[in-house]
Amino acid sequence: MSTTKLPQRVSITEVGPRDGLQNEAQMIPTEIKVELCERLLAAGVTNLEATSFVSPKWVPQMADAADVMARVPRLPGKRISVLTPNLRGLEGALAAGADEIVIFGAASEAFSQRNINCSISESIERFSPVARLAKESGVRLRSAISVAFGCPYQGEVPVADVIAVVRQMQDLGCDEIGIADTIGVGTAARVREVFEAAGREGPLELFSAHFHDTYGQAVANVLAALEVGVTRFDTSIAGLGGCPFAKGATGNVATEDVVYLLRGLGIETGLDLDALVDAGQWISGYLGRKSNSRAGNAMTAKRPAP
Repeated sequence: MSTTKLPQRVSITEVGPRDGLQNEAQMIPTEIKVELCERLLAAGVTNLEATSFVSPKWVPQMADAADVMARVPRLPGKRISVLTPNLRGLEGALAAGADEIVIFGAASEAFSQRNINCSISESIERFSPVARLAKESGVRLRSAISVAFGCPYQGEVPVADVIAVVRQMQDLGCDEIGIADTIGVGTAARVREVFEAAGREGPLELFSAHFHDTYGQAVANVLAALEVGVTRFDTSIAGLGGCPFAKGATGNVATEDVVYLLRGLGIETGLDLDALVDAGQWISGYLGRKSNSRAGNAMTAKRPAP
């Protein structure tokens, strides 16, 4: 494989503290969430998705969002983002000093109807005032398009349907549009097809990729996206996370695994892989289970016993 087309540098958004922890059954203390954020920032993370301003009724794990944001260090060159599903969430995010807010929509009508009880178009309309206020407030606006490579309810998702949502997100003025394989069914060929189509709608710098590793394809999909020209990726420390809509689904692609891949390709990330491995092993230990990062576990096994 020729590496002449690969980018020299890639931007990683670390989503472990939010997307990774939100589905944990055990309640994670605020101080553990904050320490995880601190460890990730110290490892060189510059884009950190820290929490979510959502109703505690629906996502009790994120009920301490304001407390987390009050305690996460604010450092030069570091961007702290939060998920905001509505205006109330946005107001909380703005009050907490978020640098970026994240909104979301689905590429599948079945997924949208089943999970938020409205059509894709209606869901995007609901985000219109959120997007407008975010832009007026000078906050960066990122969007996520879920189930872009497959839906647990309808199965295959046509590329045209993904692009239709891309256009709607562009109309909202999003600074970045994430295309997500929420249930981890995507393959390299489909990843190329989707991102090549997205690249015909706008510069590839506008888009980011979000992969889950349910079928063990996430790292291969990262490479496929790189070959198309994608330079932004979401990753989760220790592969934290999962999808409640896909039986047996594992978490997001592990940050450690992606950084190991990129280091092998000579692509810069600004991230300290050893420090990431430490952070991944630490949070996995707290959660009482083995890390989902293959690279992290392998590197840990090679270290001298303490």
